[in-house]
Amino acid sequence: MAAVVLIGSQWGDEGKGKITDFLAEKANVVVRYQGGNNAGHTVVANGEEFKLHLIPSGILYADKTCVIGNGVVIDPKVLLDELDYLNQKGIKIGKLVISSNAHIIMPYHRVLDGLEEEARGDHKIGTTKRGIGPAYMDKASRIGIRIIDLMDNDEFAEKLRRNLVEKNNLFVKVYGKEALEFDEIYETYLGYAEKIRSMVADSSLIIDNSIKAGEKVLFEGAQGTLLDIDHGTYPFVTSSHPIAGGACIGAGVGPTRINKVIGVIKAYTTRVGEGPFPTELLDETGEEMRKNGHEFGTTTGRARRCGWFDAVIARYAARVSGISDFAVTKLDVLTGFEKLKICVGYRVGDEVLMEFPQSQKLFKECQPVYEEMPGWQEDITHVRRFEDLPQTAQDYIRRIEELSGVPATLVAVGPGREQTIIRGEIF
Repeated sequence: MAAVVLIGSQWGDEGKGKITDFLAEKANVVVRYQGGNNAGHTVVANGEEFKLHLIPSGILYADKTCVIGNGVVIDPKVLLDELDYLNQKGIKIGKLVISSNAHIIMPYHRVLDGLEEEARGDHKIGTTKRGIGPAYMDKASRIGIRIIDLMDNDEFAEKLRRNLVEKNNLFVKVYGKEALEFDEIYETYLGYAEKIRSMVADSSLIIDNSIKAGEKVLFEGAQGTLLDIDHGTYPFVTSSHPIAGGACIGAGVGPTRINKVIGVIKAYTTRVGEGPFPTELLDETGEEMRKNGHEFGTTTGRARRCGWFDAVIARYAARVSGISDFAVTKLDVLTGFEKLKICVGYRVGDEVLMEFPQSQKLFKECQPVYEEMPGWQEDITHVRRFEDLPQTAQDYIRRIEELSGVPATLVAVGPGREQTIIRGEIF
């Protein structure tokens, strides 16, 4: 038996898709446990690039069971479009399970997401406007519509009518927009229901049975630690729990079932959207990182903000998720830099903070305290053994391990499955 949780350890976009795809080869079941189609994974398999948003990366292996857990909010159209996309790419879809308890993103969620972000003006939070936040709001308000409701025409109709009364009042009276029509939404979503009905099941039971049977289960998170709604850089966060604890809630498994937590961490740092970013580089170095790392969002296409590696964040992520191993990605992107910097603490006035601050007001004032290390010029994309990396690259990884207290068990030197250095067992 082996149950492994894979999480993002920064602000998301750490390369989780590649690592999930790499580990999925040895897994029997791959579970997506939170978030929605505001997240995206880019996976390169056999030289071909795949962009996924809702479906677990394990779908690229025909013999894996892939599960969309109860903690995910699902836009049925996006899900079906993604399945069509994979079919067009020649991917044979194996067993895909959709949790009956997962909540559905409705058209009014997308409309509301855009209106609320627009109304924030200078205080916008950088939402993708895909309806994820409003869907989680309805879930918390106990008025959400779940997949199981969509499977029952009468139940779905009743809940949709009730919700439209509230949402249309808001659209018309507060925002001065047109009301949404019941019939069009109802018929469209019943069409979605018929297409996904055969995939809907009690996903928690399936996962539990798999673990009991001794199968290997990989739990895949979206976004990253600093976007967690409780432990992230609030309010510039997502609406769910990307940290390891979210896997238990979002998949319906107990914490005693989890054997290992893998934190995916980029060899530098990136962030999309608004909010403080102490190591951000607003110069040619940051632009070179963005260019070399192809740092543009899989889902939105937005340019990612780039900066030096932040060990304070790494330590924080390790603490709140109990990370046992790091998978360091995009080490190859740093090739060619004469000097590299690692943030080891934050300076605020005369004080140096070694731990991540709770106050976002304080975090905004933080200035990075750097250690400088020599870089390397050699092409490392062909390297498959840690010992064959340039000594300066080895030293850089070892320093990350020292500062975070977590071993780097996997080191990625390129986007391909084969471009991964293995330094220990995962499953």
